[in-house]
Amino acid sequence: MAPVTNGRIIFNSVPEGYPEPGKTTVYDASQTIDPDTVPLNGGFLVKTLELSIDPYMRGRMRAPEKKSYSPPFPLGQPLAGHGVGVIVRSENPQIKPGDHVYGILEHQHYSVKKDLTMLQIFENPNKLPWSTFVGVLGMPGQTAFMAWKEYAHAKKGETVFVTTGAGPVGSCVFTRCIKNQTHGFRRLVIQLAKLDGLKVIASAGSEEKVKFMKEIGADVAFNYKTTSTVEVLEKEGPIDIYWDNVGGEILEAALDAANINARFIECGMISGYNTEHPTPIRNLFNVVGKSISIHGFIVGRLVPKYGADFYATIPPKVASGEIKHREDVYNGLEKVGDVILAVQKGTNKAKAVIHVADE
Repeated sequence: MAPVTNGRIIFNSVPEGYPEPGKTTVYDASQTIDPDTVPLNGGFLVKTLELSIDPYMRGRMRAPEKKSYSPPFPLGQPLAGHGVGVIVRSENPQIKPGDHVYGILEHQHYSVKKDLTMLQIFENPNKLPWSTFVGVLGMPGQTAFMAWKEYAHAKKGETVFVTTGAGPVGSCVFTRCIKNQTHGFRRLVIQLAKLDGLKVIASAGSEEKVKFMKEIGADVAFNYKTTSTVEVLEKEGPIDIYWDNVGGEILEAALDAANINARFIECGMISGYNTEHPTPIRNLFNVVGKSISIHGFIVGRLVPKYGADFYATIPPKVASGEIKHREDVYNGLEKVGDVILAVQKGTNKAKAVIHVADE
């Protein structure tokens, strides 16, 4: 094969607010690669097929001196995130051409890897689209399933509030949550809550997303941009479980609406990701007065405990249609910067996926 362009998305500058396509991130087409002859040095060559664009990526777009739970993206280097790839060539006996891998991939068309660090080989017996494995069957779906299992302690008849419930996490919960920024987490959470017999209150930022939340089982779904969250929770609460993707004023409202012994699951706080001065929480004494349990988490720390259960339970339900999900697929690696911005602003309609290439 003749050399081909190995396009990359470069982290070019640290944003002060929202990341700017063409400034914060830049598509670079200056490099080429010959997949047939590139040296592998005992490793293997991965062709990137699908990439996940997720809210947490904004937190890695920071100066190296700022500490956090995940390392910053190195300036001048490709972004990296969850993705699916296919093995083109291999000198590693653990992996063969045609195998598919899921895990952390650079945002470029081809990558040479030494070993399976941060990657796993996976099968697709249900013949689902590869994009499914960066959404409902990837990190967003794992986030919803594993944190719900670990922290919800759900009881039939309770009430859950899920923020950005049309996202990939919220809509994947089986019934009681509501929110819309992290599309993958929320959708699954709603559905998981319903399976557990909960009443689900869910919020999102558009009428289209509200409609979808109702379709997947939310008992009360509303547009937080046009409807008062405080008023909805006063009417439909108190809430026993809160799945938080937003923080800020919505977290305050949930604290006021919480029942005694409520469980708060802190998945994210996107309201503060793009500002130097996040909204302060002024009613934290409710944690004491109502005996509220608050759990923050990083999904990777739950995988050893729940990974096998997730893959045994969720893929068959997705294949059968029992668990519903949606994707907002963008074609072309060069779209990454635009999609990162869309996810931060919440203008994407579903789980954001970059389709990089066909097999």
